Amino acid sequence: MDLNIPLYVFLFFALFIFFSSFFTVKQQTAAIIERFGKYQSIRHSGLQLKIPIVDKIAGKINLKIQQLDVIIETKTKENVFVKMKVSVQFKVIQDKVYEAFYKLEYPHDQITSYVFDVVRAEVPKLKLDDVFERKDDIAIAVKRELNEAMTTYGYDIINTLITDIDPDIQVKNAMNRINAADREKSAAEYEAEAGRIRIVAKAKAEAESKRLQGQGIADQRREIARGLVESVDVLNKVGINSQEASALIVVTQHYDTLQAIGADANSNLILLPNSPQAGSDMLNNMVASFTASNQVGEAMKRAKAFDKTEKKSTPKPPTPPHLPESGDVEGYDSTK
Repeated sequence: MDLNIPLYVFLFFALFIFFSSFFTVKQQTAAIIERFGKYQSIRHSGLQLKIPIVDKIAGKINLKIQQLDVIIETKTKENVFVKMKVSVQFKVIQDKVYEAFYKLEYPHDQITSYVFDVVRAEVPKLKLDDVFERKDDIAIAVKRELNEAMTTYGYDIINTLITDIDPDIQVKNAMNRINAADREKSAAEYEAEAGRIRIVAKAKAEAESKRLQGQGIADQRREIARGLVESVDVLNKVGINSQEASALIVVTQHYDTLQAIGADANSNLILLPNSPQAGSDMLNNMVASFTASNQVGEAMKRAKAFDKTEKKSTPKPPTPPHLPESGDVEGYDSTK
């Protein structure tokens, strides 16, 4: 029985040695093997073998792409403080696992320091509006600086992104007010332009309406004049002279107007004079005025004709005799 105890111990030790000789490494991971504290080798994914007790796994490094978010507070050229969030995507170069594991102990802190340095060197050169517009340029500058520094330590910077720019709350409110004022200004300008267009269009429409209305009135009056001429011609043919015909037409239009006014029950228009004898009085007055007008016209024509006759019959005054020059006084004959 006592002899079996060493056997069990030996078997246990053998199994321990056997199982400790094998280990596995996950995909996209690298294991660093040290022998008595000294670097021995790098093992990649799969089943691996090491010498028990002599070799040990010093550590494992993730070969996947990682992201580090860095929040930085800095100021712009006009002394406006902003908070910026910079996302750095990086990974360990597969051929430089040794440098990544032994040369740099805290890669996140190192990357953060470089991001702070670049951002605080670039942003103070720009105004706040330019920071928003040129954030890609800042991200490129961060990536360039990080690549130059981190490649030595076995890290590759895949990309850098500025994912957030947050100014001070008071500055943000002021920017919102400025933006709102600009939009209100643009809206007022558009409304004013729309009002101007409506006014111009309305004025053009009114002008066109007045033009067409005037043209219609002119056409109406032209047709009325033609009708009056035809009416006068018809009355002349039955022995009524032009004066009486014109007066008769005016009186007829007077009665037509009275009839049109009476046809509208809601009309409050009064035509003066509107007495029963107004028509006959108007006819007599117009005939008398036309007759007097013709007599005055004939008298003026005779007066003009008489003036022309008098001017033709009046003799011209005699032409004065020719006087000699001062040097010819002695030879001048006064009897001539």
